Amino acid sequence: MQVSKTAIQDCFLLTPKVFNDDRGYFLESFNKNTFEQLTGLNVNFVQDNESVSTYGTIRGLHFQRGEHAQAKLVRVVKGAVRDVVVDLRPQSPTFKKVLAVDLDDVAKQQLFVPRGCAHGFAVLSKTALFAYKSDNFYNKESEGGILYNDATLKIDWGLENLSLAVLSDKDLKLPRLQDLTSF
Repeated sequence: MQVSKTAIQDCFLLTPKVFNDDRGYFLESFNKNTFEQLTGLNVNFVQDNESVSTYGTIRGLHFQRGEHAQAKLVRVVKGAVRDVVVDLRPQSPTFKKVLAVDLDDVAKQQLFVPRGCAHGFAVLSKTALFAYKSDNFYNKESEGGILYNDATLKIDWGLENLSLAVLSDKDLKLPRLQDLTSF
């Protein structure tokens, strides 16, 4: 596995070794020892989540506050997405920085999103099967989010026509970053 630093502190792009042959392929999607050795981070994942979405769907930007904050290891099993991370850690040197990375089922890269960051993605393919691990359990009372089209963040979601994006009612009502009272 190859690990690359990104523009956000402690956020890493992971490229697995993929073994292809006549039958298909094999890859190790996660190995705790290898991950810790290459990133220097000790993470204990406790929950796996998965979603299927159609082209133009935007899920996010979501985060969990306080003791329920979550680090995530995200990947695309089928299809392609533009994955977006916003650093919400006030003490971080990359506070309020935005990272956008395209993930797909061809390169099979994964993105490690540290605790204290908002996360979301837009589906760029006809459909996408998106999976992620988190290091803390979801807690409804601790959830938060940022409006996907917050002008101060200038996020390029990679969609041809952002006005046709498909969002949940809940995500359409999220506040702008400047209106958040706590991260």
